Amino acid sequence: MKLKVNGTELYYEVQGEGSPLLLLHGNGEDHTIFAPLAARLAAHYTVYSLDSRNHGRSARTTDISYEAMAGDMKGLVSALGLDRPAAVGFSDGAIIALMAQLDGPGLFSRMVLMGLNLSPADFVPEVFDELKRLYDERPDPLLGLMLTQPDIPLASLSGVEIPVLVVGAANDMFRQEVFIDVAATLPDSRLLIVDGHDHGSYILGNDMMYGPILEFLTE
Repeated sequence: MKLKVNGTELYYEVQGEGSPLLLLHGNGEDHTIFAPLAARLAAHYTVYSLDSRNHGRSARTTDISYEAMAGDMKGLVSALGLDRPAAVGFSDGAIIALMAQLDGPGLFSRMVLMGLNLSPADFVPEVFDELKRLYDERPDPLLGLMLTQPDIPLASLSGVEIPVLVVGAANDMFRQEVFIDVAATLPDSRLLIVDGHDHGSYILGNDMMYGPILEFLTE
């Protein structure tokens, strides 16, 4: 299905029944990364799997900022008449969910933030250097987005009053301190470090996070 929000046409799919749950993908991906996970969560929730602007089947725009995408999420929640859905975001999707909640307290009931960073400085240095090299060779705007944004002050997270599950990988492309600091600053948080995995291997195209996510959402 498609819905026009903030002048941008967004694509989303819906499955299941129950309380609303949004799934927000990462940079350069689309909603299909969550297919196995969405199928299982649909036994308990009405699952909305979204394509962010400039991704998947959603419209291409000149504004590729996280601020614009967070505004899209707020607009979509409003347009669909969703009452405080839960949000599960991976990588860029986690950034978008967090920024949307910070800008609109009361938007979500709970958040699962997987592979989150607050600024480009959170990259492991060698990963940042490699991304910069790739961008210099081929200036992809989505890659440029990761190299210049976001800029979320850690202290601002103290105002997030909903429960949050913070997830990072043991071999993530972001520094471990990021996940620890985020979880320590959020007033109501849980921290999960997934051993033996890199930034995306615990979420891309598999359902291994089904148990931890369902446990958190139903606690």
